[in-house]
Amino acid sequence: MSTNATMPKIALGAWSWGSGAAGGDQVFGNHLDERELRPVFDAALEHGLNLWDTAAVYGEGSSERILGDFVKDEDRERVLLSTKFTPQIASDSPNAMQEMLDGSKQRLHADVIDVYWIHNPMDVERWTPDLIPLAKSGQIRSIGVSNHNLAQIKRANEILGEAGLKVSAVQNHYSLLHRSSERAGILDYCKENGITFYAYMVLEQGALTGKYDSMHPFPQGSGRGDSYNPHLAEIERLIEALRTIGKCHDASPAQVATAWAIAKGTLPIIGVTKVRQVEQAAAAAQLHLTDDEVALLERLGDETGVHTLREWEQDMD
Repeated sequence: MSTNATMPKIALGAWSWGSGAAGGDQVFGNHLDERELRPVFDAALEHGLNLWDTAAVYGEGSSERILGDFVKDEDRERVLLSTKFTPQIASDSPNAMQEMLDGSKQRLHADVIDVYWIHNPMDVERWTPDLIPLAKSGQIRSIGVSNHNLAQIKRANEILGEAGLKVSAVQNHYSLLHRSSERAGILDYCKENGITFYAYMVLEQGALTGKYDSMHPFPQGSGRGDSYNPHLAEIERLIEALRTIGKCHDASPAQVATAWAIAKGTLPIIGVTKVRQVEQAAAAAQLHLTDDEVALLERLGDETGVHTLREWEQDMD
């Protein structure tokens, strides 16, 4: 990426910011606005965590709008912005991708987007070529594909390759409970081709933080509550191992789960809504697990038998 900002080991996610369809209130049970989130953004820059991931679809643009309100006050070269084109909300216009990008740029107060993603592989042949003029005109610095399986990633790379471009980033659900991208060979493909693998839902929307258990479930009526509350008892042994390993490193379960994702060669996206979470993410980037610790966590993760595929995803295996 031709920007003065350097790439951190962790990206910060703004999915849970704002409200509305696919927004923080419905998915996470949060109700957060600029007043509460400004200190979070400021703390991130202080800690060198300057890569922010969002999408036009999150809260019907409200996530981008809140983030953009903060970005407009900063030197643009200090902040890396990652946002997404979501085919499911595209118009019928032949310029649908350009129009969605224009909306994102306006809300984010940015002329250039550092990483622009196709959010879901609704139609690889239809949508991938539309990235080419955006990249050639300098409106986007690098190209990513999210929720794509290995065949779809390879096909997108072929289409872009004909124009002298490439897939620079892949963003898939990846955690100790959900390693299908690894089993499918996607992580290996990314390493072999110089592609950054962004791991989203590394903490399974809070299920791997140790904050929630059978006695302390997620908020009722939220997307994550519906998905994880039935499985909290099954993941207790994994949480206990995260705690035990954390004590050896003076770290929390969430920091250990994040450090695991970094140890696997991925760039985890950590959703942040509090200053404390930013500080913990920055510390997690400095945490180094042993091979034995990584192996133990993966064995316990597999033994839970919990399958955390979500409604918008395809299984990568």
